[in-house]
This record gives sequence, C-alpha cells and structure tokens, in this order.
Amino acid sequence: MSRSRIQAAEPEEGVVAALTHDAEGVVKEGKACFVPGALPGERVRFRRVRKRRQHDDGVLEAVLEPVPERVEPRCAHFGVCGGCALQHLDPKEQLVVKQRELRESLFRLGGVEPREWFEPIEGPVWSYRRRARLSARYVRKKGRSLVGFRERGAPYVADIRHCEVLAPPLGEMIEPLAALLTSLEGRELIPQLEVAVSDRDVGIVVRHLETLVATDLEKLSAFEQQHGVRFFLQPRGPDTIRPLNDAPVQLQYELPEFDLLLDFLPSDFVQINGAINRRLTSRAVELLQLDANSRVLDLYCGLGNFTLPLARHAGEVVGVEGDTGLIERARANAARNGISNAQFHVADLSQPPDPRVPWLTGSYTHVLLDPPRVGAEAMVDTLARLAPERIVYVSCHTGSLARDVGALCGPRGYRLAAAGVVDMFPHTTHAESIALLERQK
Repeated sequence: MSRSRIQAAEPEEGVVAALTHDAEGVVKEGKACFVPGALPGERVRFRRVRKRRQHDDGVLEAVLEPVPERVEPRCAHFGVCGGCALQHLDPKEQLVVKQRELRESLFRLGGVEPREWFEPIEGPVWSYRRRARLSARYVRKKGRSLVGFRERGAPYVADIRHCEVLAPPLGEMIEPLAALLTSLEGRELIPQLEVAVSDRDVGIVVRHLETLVATDLEKLSAFEQQHGVRFFLQPRGPDTIRPLNDAPVQLQYELPEFDLLLDFLPSDFVQINGAINRRLTSRAVELLQLDANSRVLDLYCGLGNFTLPLARHAGEVVGVEGDTGLIERARANAARNGISNAQFHVADLSQPPDPRVPWLTGSYTHVLLDPPRVGAEAMVDTLARLAPERIVYVSCHTGSLARDVGALCGPRGYRLAAAGVVDMFPHTTHAESIALLERQK
C-alpha cells in the first residue's frame, strides 16, 4: 500500500463515524482519516500524519466532545503498548462493538442471520490472560533489556513495567524478568519469552538463538527459586523445548464442572482466559444436548479442552487434531481423568479429508469445532456429508466463522439457530464467537 508522510498538516476537527478492525476512529469529513484513540460519536481534533491511497492516518490531539462510554484507561502504558486497543472504551460497550461486528460479518460474508442472539459470555476483564508471547530486546541506548508486547503500530518492544491483563503473578513480573535478562551475558541472544500460567504453576519458555553460558543458566535457576516459576529453554523450533532443570513440571488447569484436570506444556495452545474457558465449555456442552446415545466429532480438538467435557455427557467422542504432541497430551489427559469413551486421531484439517479415514467411519449425531483463525473451509463438505443434528462452532475470527456458517446454511441443509460473542479477549480487538447450527428437517 502506497503511503507518504504529511509534513506540518494543520489540525482539523470532525465527528468519528465508526471504528476500524484495529480500533481506530474513522473521521469521514473529506478524505477518510483513521485516528487511534478516538471513539464513534465523539467530536475530536486530529492531525493527518500519513497519506494512503484510500485513507489517511491521523493522530488524536484532543477529544472535544467525549461519548459517555469513554473511560480512563487503567494501564499507564495504554496507547503505546500494542497489547490492548480498547481500554478507553467501557467493557460493556466493547461487547456491543464486537457483537455488531459479528452481526455484520454474518450478514455480509455469510448471507445469514441467527434466529436468536445469545447474551455475551462474560468474565473478568483484568488479570485474565494466562498465555502470552512476549518480545524481549536488549536496548544498548537504555543499557537494559525490555520485555513486553510490541508498540502499537511499530516493531519496537514497548517499555512497560507491568501489565494489567496478564494473569497473576505475570502482570507484576515484567520488570523482574527484564532485570534478569539485563544481567545475563547472553541478553542479546533472547528475542522472546513465551509465558503460561496454570492453576498451580507458571511456565516461561526462553527462546535463545545460541547456547547460554553456565552462569546465565545459574541465574535462571536462582530466579526460579526466588519467584516460584519454571523456565524452559528453546534453542530452535517448538520440538526443542526442554525444562531448565530436571525436576518434573506439571502445568495444569481445571474444568471443575466436569471434574477434569488437564495437563499442558507452556507452548501448547490453551484458551488464554481461564474463567471464560470454563463458561464456554459449559455452554458448548449444553447447546449440543447430548445423551448416552450421542456420538460426537470434535474437530481441532487440541489437548482435549472440549473433547473430555463432551465425553462426560455423550456415549462416544472422537477428537481430531493436526498436532501430534497435542494429541498425545489429549490421550494422556483422557487416561488421567478416567475417560474411556474418547478416542483421538491426528489429521491435517487444512485439507479436505479422505472419506475412508478411520475417524470418518460411521455416523455422528453432533459436531463441535474450534478451528484456528483461518477457519474450517476445508471441512464444510465433510460436515454436510456427515449431516449431524447439531453443530457448535467456536471461533476466534468472525470473518472465517461467517464464511463457513454461510456455506453450511441453505443448500447444505443447515440453519443458523443462534450466535453470540464470548468475552475471551477484553480490551483487544479480537473477538471470540460461538454459533449453533441445526440440521433442517
């Protein structure tokens, strides 16, 4: 996209008409201008700083007439740190914005509208994030390492001291981690920390580009003892992740409604909001209306987050996932929880499966799917052929959800019975959604 800086532009005033997908206010008077920090309905003073083909980028100079939904951001780093984009908007209104985005996507991309709208699934809006990938960089001009999210709209690591959305104790551990990295001889060899909070422990994966010297490993061990965390080292790809020390590491989270305890590794995909995940699994199981005769297919099953709760209520559940390591942990989680009516298969779900594969033998009464952001386009024909009574689709991208739901509705025999948003990512532009499809009689 072509762009050029605008030199010494005069301030302008205008009314914000909408929000972009990146939470920038859109002023449409004259050529459209995207203004970070401005909210729909507000009159603002702004200045154009960069010219693009379809719009200009702007900076907010003053909010002249704020809307009632504007709130004071809780975090001192908001606006610079790219971890959050909506702290200046009341959390209830954030859900209104995300529900509107879901409605528009379903109509525009899928050509469908649900018969019923779910009330949003809500939870804590602070200290909720139990997984994050944090950037790390030693900045010579500052003489210290920085640990945090990237700056908003820039490749630099934000200079933050704490984080209001990371789950305890990670939110207050940013500064100690940065000080630890600063003290290491290999401080310039560590570009990333992957952090995960379990119900009882904290795991931190240290991505390092070269072997760390013995004194650095000793400092990491001392930090473990002082702060009650567990370090893992990652010299290359994800399959090279190993605990720093030999003591056994067990990261776990509980789904108490289903009497389940699930083990995971710090690099594994788990839903980042533990409280919301508990409510989401409960809602999904409830919507499917299972009984002892139900045979359920769980696509993109991961380490069994939905599969095992489903197995508590169904006759049989089959989980399918492309990651071999996650399937190994799903099988182990089923065994440790005494579940014998769940089986798991490894398969690449980014491609239409061969109908003769073992996990597609027989029929299914219900399907649950929780695909990555790209969605489940490759599985649409398979779902239509299986013709389950009910499908619950959990999604982290409204666009791919709308496309896939639209493809399943109409000629392929389904109707969109209900849909709604899930507040998995407060203060960000990311939206989690859940949809219920029913086979038309």
